[in-house]
Amino acid sequence: MFENIFLALQGIFSHKLRSLLTMLGIIIGIAAIITIVSTIKGTNEQIKQNLIGSGTDAVNIELYQGEGKMNFLWNPVPDGVPIIKKQDLEEIEKIDGVSKACTYMRREYSENVFYKNKSFSGSLYGIDENYFEVNNFYVEMGRTFQEEDFTQFRKVAIIDKETAETLFQGVNPVGKVVEIFGEPFTVIGVSEKKIKFKPVINSFQDYMTYAGQSMGQIFVPDKCWSIICRFDEPQNIVVECNSTDDMTKAGKKTADYLNSRITTNGEEEIAYKNDDLLKQAKQIQDLSSSTNNQLLLIASISLIVGGIGVMNIMLVSVTERTKEIGLKKALGARRKRILLQFLTEASVLTSIGGIVGVIVGIVMANVISKIAMTPVAISPVATIIAVVFSTVIGIIFGIIPAMKASKLNPIDALRSE
Repeated sequence: MFENIFLALQGIFSHKLRSLLTMLGIIIGIAAIITIVSTIKGTNEQIKQNLIGSGTDAVNIELYQGEGKMNFLWNPVPDGVPIIKKQDLEEIEKIDGVSKACTYMRREYSENVFYKNKSFSGSLYGIDENYFEVNNFYVEMGRTFQEEDFTQFRKVAIIDKETAETLFQGVNPVGKVVEIFGEPFTVIGVSEKKIKFKPVINSFQDYMTYAGQSMGQIFVPDKCWSIICRFDEPQNIVVECNSTDDMTKAGKKTADYLNSRITTNGEEEIAYKNDDLLKQAKQIQDLSSSTNNQLLLIASISLIVGGIGVMNIMLVSVTERTKEIGLKKALGARRKRILLQFLTEASVLTSIGGIVGVIVGIVMANVISKIAMTPVAISPVATIIAVVFSTVIGIIFGIIPAMKASKLNPIDALRSE
């Protein structure tokens, strides 16, 4: 085998230009496939991060009525949906894939928050002690909530940077009093995400999919929620997962646990549902899958063309080396050895083309990424498969020339001019 590889390399390098032109189809095909696969993989990862966010594996489980989220500004609190207690959180944290859980209440686009003559139209949250930890928040200015804020029903609030800019416009907000649903709340801190992440917006479709998620936020202790809203209400929940891959399963199991406690008999189903962000990401990725498959098919055609080129040059090589083949046979070389020699030469030729194609493909993928501002992710598995596939192409298209060489009559071969 090693002798055949050495002879194959010797033959390739003795006809450098011819070998390069022969490999060109393989190089172009493999380079195109690597470029397309790398771009697709990078785009899919970007979609996944746009929806999930970098560095967070938290899943929201919210209360729904029918197909819409429960909004207690317009809907009465349903009977039969119990408040989530500490014991429930402990049970949820025993679910496979869940590392920590917290509860919260929310008013989206709340317009009942004021500071002097300025109003706020973001989201208002009533959170428990673990909410900031589970959702990767920290307090950049001021202080976070303390146990006494919950046990003593202190009317204090933490705001994010967007809210601070909207209501206070550069003035230090700590110590200032905002009015929330007619109740005075003292701002004790400004929160920020531990890992900042913004969706990559490359088109209007991306804007419609991801934008609108950076509205301001105000957080108050959940014990004070009834002061604001005048009644208790069922909470939503966030579970922090051990990994991104655990999100779907852990979210579903948490929702199932919460739903097992609901005893409502309303006309519309009231149930907890988890945000399956991985499913959403896959749905968006699948929208472009048909186009991607077509591109890969077109790129694969050049591999067939390259294989035909290899077969053609190997037939020429057999003709050129007829006397050599005849001499080997006259000295006792069997058909199998001649067959293996030419198959090895064809596969080595395409393997070199595959390796060069992978290198060119990686370079092209990175160049396109820089020019078009699109993400790219090189797949080690795809590169290995590409090289193996190029070798297989050499074997397949090298069979006919190799068989022709192995079937030559040694006497006729030695007579040839």
